[in-house]
Amino acid sequence: MDFALLDWVAIVGYFLILFSLAVWVILRTKDTADDYFLAGRNLGWFVIGASIFASNIGSEHIVGLAGSGATDGVAMAHYELHAWCLLVLAWVFVPFYMRSKVFTMPEFLERRFSASSRWVLSLISLVAYVLTKIAVGIFAGGVVFGALLPELHLDLGFVDLDSFWVGSIIVIVLTGLYTVLGGLRAVAYTEALQTVILVMGSALVTFFGLRALGGWEALRETVGSEMFNLWRPLVPEGVDGTWAPVRETGRMAWYFNDNYPWIGMLFCAPIVGLWYWCTDQYIVQRVLGAPSERQARRGSICAAFFKLLPVFIFIIPGIIAFALAKTGAVPAMKAAMFDANGQLLRDEGQKAFPLLVAHVLPAGVRGIVVAGLLAALMSSLAGVFNACATLFTMDFYDKLRPGASQHQLVWMGRVATGVMVLIGLLWIPVIRGGKGLYDYLQGVQAYLAPPIFVVFFLGVFIKRVNAKGCLAALITGFAMGLFRLAVDTPVKLKTGFSYAEGSFFWVVNNTFFQYYSLLIFLVCIAVMLVVSYMTAAPSYERLQGLTYATLTAEDRRQSRASWNYVDLLVTGVVLAIIATAYVYFRG
Repeated sequence: MDFALLDWVAIVGYFLILFSLAVWVILRTKDTADDYFLAGRNLGWFVIGASIFASNIGSEHIVGLAGSGATDGVAMAHYELHAWCLLVLAWVFVPFYMRSKVFTMPEFLERRFSASSRWVLSLISLVAYVLTKIAVGIFAGGVVFGALLPELHLDLGFVDLDSFWVGSIIVIVLTGLYTVLGGLRAVAYTEALQTVILVMGSALVTFFGLRALGGWEALRETVGSEMFNLWRPLVPEGVDGTWAPVRETGRMAWYFNDNYPWIGMLFCAPIVGLWYWCTDQYIVQRVLGAPSERQARRGSICAAFFKLLPVFIFIIPGIIAFALAKTGAVPAMKAAMFDANGQLLRDEGQKAFPLLVAHVLPAGVRGIVVAGLLAALMSSLAGVFNACATLFTMDFYDKLRPGASQHQLVWMGRVATGVMVLIGLLWIPVIRGGKGLYDYLQGVQAYLAPPIFVVFFLGVFIKRVNAKGCLAALITGFAMGLFRLAVDTPVKLKTGFSYAEGSFFWVVNNTFFQYYSLLIFLVCIAVMLVVSYMTAAPSYERLQGLTYATLTAEDRRQSRASWNYVDLLVTGVVLAIIATAYVYFRG
């Protein structure tokens, strides 16, 4: 990309503001665990909402979701319309979390079940972050640099790093500077700024992209109605639903459909959504930093509003990129995304957003968007670094060293961040071999989310489930997820590797990831209920305030006093927007 002077001014100016804000926050950060990991429990509702949104949309959404829009249309919009999951966080879980005053989600699980459950969930969460958020965030930074500055490289003598690796390293270093020093407070405040810039910049990408194409109607005519269909058929075109593979299409029967069929989106996607938005440390940590239940709830509702935006600022630009490349309106985009026979190169779809920035935006605007793009990648990594540090320090180190000082806890959190970054780098080749960034992320999350979803939701709604049932469900679900990852990894790592057609491992590898996730979910529910009811009931006195059945009258009164009818009205507006989107995007 040939940057104009205005572009460089915008980029440099933005980062000066960003790091000035970070320094201002860092200078006010105290050397205590409460301040470093939870911002002193003093975050306002807007900062909470904007921080949740910025962390969520960082890497996988900008690069991966736009790429998914270019290859699969609005199919992935189901995940973005899960803004209603944030309303479940606001109205169902926030009261329990705020009353418990915990640092981490595993700590809450310990209070509800046992210390063993806490250790297992902490381990699952750290593994999940390594497999998804850390590695994918680093990878996305490399993709952005590769598309925007393809000629960039660094020759170290023993190795010549291309723009992909240079970009990944730069993103890590810059992010690590303010994350390690400032903790959650620095992360949250910088993310609030990044949200404003990113939303504005991405909206400009949609605007100029549509203008280059000729408007909304021209977009629909170019790509066809199927790209705007949320409800994909169970059986792909040309498949009769039998067990036998259909070699003409390279696909299996409906249960091996890789086109995001509606049954998977309807039953599996909400499992991942509710786990992510309601029980994942990466997201909920911002809510735990609120001073009160009212601020925590309103922050969650605010995040739900922001969560509706990616459909229009990431998925739609991806579809626009596909249309511009398909029509040849932008020759460079067609050359990058289509082969000589006019077929879309699926693996190149993840370059859709940076290609739009490079070839459609005018000078000045392009610089703002690039700055917001890189800053959002950094915000996603900053959030997960801080979450990893909190999990490791409070759930492992603090337990092993109960006499550790506040300074030692903060220091260990910084060390944990550096270790997680190094591990994440090792996973980049695995992700790079996949068919798409967002596909990879959703696949791994779908394997790891069900057991966590089950133990939290059953734990809050059914007081009879006990620690043994929780532990059995976590271990069973985690084992099933790791088994699927172990089966899939060789296929991703080795070019041309595949299992013998029709063999057990081949069936597992080719089963659509959402269906496998649903299987894990059902197995975990059965395991938790059976084991719980076959063993002794928990002590209900110890569970006071941790389940709906054990709430006191005072608990209910305080929770009711924390909201009013304005909160209900805003919640209703969010639900109405979601319903409207589902009606409109039906092909």
